[in-house]
Amino acid sequence: MAEQFTEVDRLRETLLESLEKADKRQEDISREDVLSRIENVIQTIVISVSKGEAPVLKVMNRSSWTNVRFQKSVGLVLKADVSLMAIRCDCPSSATKFALILKLLSVIYKLVQSDSYATKRDIYYNDVQLFGSQRTLDFIVDDVSCLLKLATSKGFISGDLCYLEEDGTKVDCNSSSAATPVSSNVNGIRNIVSSAKFILIVEKDATLQRLLDDDFCTRLSPCIIITGKGMPDVNSRLMVRKLWDELHVPVFALVDADPHGIEIMCIYKYGSMSMAFEAHSLTVPSVLWLGLLPSDIQRYRVPEESIIPFSQADESKINSLRNRTYIACQPAWEREVQTMQRLKQKAEIQSLASIAPHFLTRVYLPNKLRYGGWI
Repeated sequence: MAEQFTEVDRLRETLLESLEKADKRQEDISREDVLSRIENVIQTIVISVSKGEAPVLKVMNRSSWTNVRFQKSVGLVLKADVSLMAIRCDCPSSATKFALILKLLSVIYKLVQSDSYATKRDIYYNDVQLFGSQRTLDFIVDDVSCLLKLATSKGFISGDLCYLEEDGTKVDCNSSSAATPVSSNVNGIRNIVSSAKFILIVEKDATLQRLLDDDFCTRLSPCIIITGKGMPDVNSRLMVRKLWDELHVPVFALVDADPHGIEIMCIYKYGSMSMAFEAHSLTVPSVLWLGLLPSDIQRYRVPEESIIPFSQADESKINSLRNRTYIACQPAWEREVQTMQRLKQKAEIQSLASIAPHFLTRVYLPNKLRYGGWI
């Protein structure tokens, strides 16, 4: 067993050396800070009304690449002169959005004041008629997160990890059958205890459950597995960053060999446009691509029936990825992206099961971790 992870141990030593030079700034946001930020927004609105002006909320344009720049040691960070969107209460195209943001600010303010907790689903079902759809609420939550510079949680974590929540609650993630929800207050976590040799980010909760069913965390090596259930939420990213800062172990990503999987991995590693203002506390630039590599599809002879041809959406996404600076600065990653684009095919992690039922946990991952099969 000791010999099996020699390559991971070497990587850990290299990581420790680089972390000595890394910037680990991470800002804790208190309840008072949250209340103060909401009060400042409301105060601005009240002042506008008192002057007889139509109130306007200004939010960063979260879909514009012109607002961010790439910094290799951190990821995507905000430019100094970001473009803002004006959300006006007197404009038919944005009045509804303005009202929904105020409603959500009110809900958040009351929750923070009473030291209570609610999921996005809870908020939606408390006023289904107002929000109309969960998707609408999700967009509003993202806008409010950006407006207040706060974070939102849907991820799960499991493995060799124990810690205390801010209120003193002990959380033990050592379970071979079920994962633990990622904390809704990652910055408040303390007394982290773990002997994990590495952290494994997985794209889907189905993959995480498969690893747990095969007792991957204990049978193979002490480790921590985390998933943001697809496109990661902020708290899942905060948790990966916190564990990386605290434990100084390698961080690997296991995602589908498709454009969507690559983008998810890049968000953990380099960040996103919408949360570029929090890049220093959200990104882990040392994330390594463990699999599923596009080149693995042929290398492991994944059966044809498990390979999926590209769609038009895949073509658009892969072209977008190739134009991003952070892909171009990683030659090995760029080669894999080029391979995928050339073959015009993709495969999910689950496709490895078509080779053999336990191929992922008993052959693919052990060999990758033993021989350094990551990029």
